[in-house]
Amino acid sequence: MSEQKRSNNKYKRKRPWIKYSLVLILILAIGVGAYALLLYNDAKDTVNEKIHQKVPSIDHELGKKKIKGEEPLNILLLGVDKRAGDSGRSDALMVLSLDPKNNKMKLISIPRDTRTTIVGKGLEDKINHAYAFGGTDMSIATVESLLNINLDYYVQMNMEGLTEMVDAVGGITVDNQLEWYDTGYYEKGYHYAKGEISLNGPEAMGYVRMRYKDPNGDFGRTKRQRQVIEAIIDKGSSIASVNKIDNMIDVLGKNMATNMDFADMKDLLFNYKNVRKNTVSYMMKGSGTEIDGVYYYLIPDEEIAKVHEMINEVG
Repeated sequence: MSEQKRSNNKYKRKRPWIKYSLVLILILAIGVGAYALLLYNDAKDTVNEKIHQKVPSIDHELGKKKIKGEEPLNILLLGVDKRAGDSGRSDALMVLSLDPKNNKMKLISIPRDTRTTIVGKGLEDKINHAYAFGGTDMSIATVESLLNINLDYYVQMNMEGLTEMVDAVGGITVDNQLEWYDTGYYEKGYHYAKGEISLNGPEAMGYVRMRYKDPNGDFGRTKRQRQVIEAIIDKGSSIASVNKIDNMIDVLGKNMATNMDFADMKDLLFNYKNVRKNTVSYMMKGSGTEIDGVYYYLIPDEEIAKVHEMINEVG
């Protein structure tokens, strides 16, 4: 047999293995694609059917145009403490400002005891009472009035769902500035050591809820809330969390409400993915006082004007 024929026969013997390898790769590709499509459809159904809730106070179509045009966005984050038989109160209020052109993100906390006019109620009270009086819509209108801004979207999260979300992303890491020991949210108790610590769901809940052991009171508490939210965003958006998407979707479906639909979220993910490169975290400053025996946090007009400029600043 000639050298050429032996070479051809050898090539023919190898070809089936190449063919089977290609078939295996194709099957794997189809499997991965099918799984991705399943997750996509599951996420789409969960968002559009369980999470998406429009509110009269926000122009939804304007928000869609802004996202598609990659314009700055203002999103109200509401952490709601709602239990059986209770209308609930907004335990955390933050304005998330996104500037995709300059890759900037600002997370601004509004102290929950802030005294302001409750829009639609016509009285001055703590800003977190707006939710108890009129739900999400009244909270949005009141924050817009206080800061003289327009909100494009809102995201409301049940605070108890925060525990599940931290566990769903596989835990988070935060830089703790204050050492303490807590037994309130973790069966065996937990030592919050100073420095970088890893937290699971119940530990994260204890971390954001503690206030009385903190010399900075609500100021320190809201700072920890911002830390946990930023940590969840970082962990949830990482490649390592891809295999946790199913759990994350399930948690969101049970604990979250927003006027974003699935298309909005998808556009936000792609068009605003780099805003975390430059993050500013801030809490509105004022002073505490008692009025008719009730504690309030008073924020001066100069501070409100400063925060208004921070939110509307572009570039």
